[in-house]
Amino acid sequence: MATSKVLAGAQVVLPTGIVDGGRVIVDGTRIAGSVPSDADVLDLTGHWLVPGFVDIHNHGGGGASFTSGTVDDILKGVHTHRLHGTTTTVASTVTGDMDALAQRAGLLSELAEQGDIAGIHFEGPFISPCRKGAHSEELLRHPDPAEVRKLIDAARGQAKMVTLATELPGGVDSVRLLAEHGVIAAIGHTDATYEQTVEAIEAGATVATHLYNAMPVLGHRTPGPIAALLEDERITVELINDGTHLHPASLQLAFHHAGAGRVAFITDAMDAAGFGDGRYLLGPLEVEVSEGVARLVEGGSIAGSTLTLDRAFKRAVTVDRLPVEDVVAAISATPARLLGLHDRVGSLEPGKDADLVILDADFAIKGVMRRGEWVVEPQLG
Repeated sequence: MATSKVLAGAQVVLPTGIVDGGRVIVDGTRIAGSVPSDADVLDLTGHWLVPGFVDIHNHGGGGASFTSGTVDDILKGVHTHRLHGTTTTVASTVTGDMDALAQRAGLLSELAEQGDIAGIHFEGPFISPCRKGAHSEELLRHPDPAEVRKLIDAARGQAKMVTLATELPGGVDSVRLLAEHGVIAAIGHTDATYEQTVEAIEAGATVATHLYNAMPVLGHRTPGPIAALLEDERITVELINDGTHLHPASLQLAFHHAGAGRVAFITDAMDAAGFGDGRYLLGPLEVEVSEGVARLVEGGSIAGSTLTLDRAFKRAVTVDRLPVEDVVAAISATPARLLGLHDRVGSLEPGKDADLVILDADFAIKGVMRRGEWVVEPQLG
């Protein structure tokens, strides 16, 4: 059977724009620049062809948690998101005991070394009790650089991002530590002022963890972190585009100020993503998922999401009316660049991994390829 494929006739979204009736050549695991003689041709007329999605903030899916599940559970969660177009996943943890988080980092780092995930994101425990969201308050702690370093070391070079409330004691010093070690310092679950946020950015913070959520609102006299994060060209802002976490006008505001090159669509998904309503655990806290919305049983705070990136994509185009090329940037190219993986994933270019998604005219998934292999066989009928 031929390992080479020509995907032809689709509207192909390239870094340079949309090509009508374009083609992408796959040779083995990579995108090729020329057509091998033994290539199979797949006619994708009437469809979209876009890069595989890159999710930098994801806690699980398919009934499985990245924070507490077994290796098989984690792989099940990763596969669930692949079925929805996410070919590159960073595994996010939630607040827990430091020793337990270090142990979890060791397990996740093995999966990262094998290429199953793209690294680890620690969301907590270094966050504000005022903005804890679905994190266990008794396990929160100040971002002591020594403890931050403990988690980085436990991840054996696979730590990609740490979310911090940088206004807490040790916060700015921890940002500097992370920057020195090539780990993204993300400002989130924070009660910081505008001025404190600017200080953290100057120290090396480069990401806003789910902008708007778990931070003070934008005020006319107290602009808080949102204004500082949106205005600074060094900051990439995460957005959860599920229709629950953000009002459409808030999403438009972020795109207007930051542009697609500084927006990363994320899922912030928990176990229920791709699985269904019911009771779940997020770390030690119990969560009720009803009609796809996850909330803490005690207190009712939103507890992550049940989002998959194909839904975020479709909503961005059909509800938010964003240009397709901007959505592709925010869901693939921008997060790939942020992770330092833009030479491998995030766009359809020769030499890169053959990670791609086929969408129909209504932006529903009709095929997913990861490294040249179909995760979802094309359904073009």
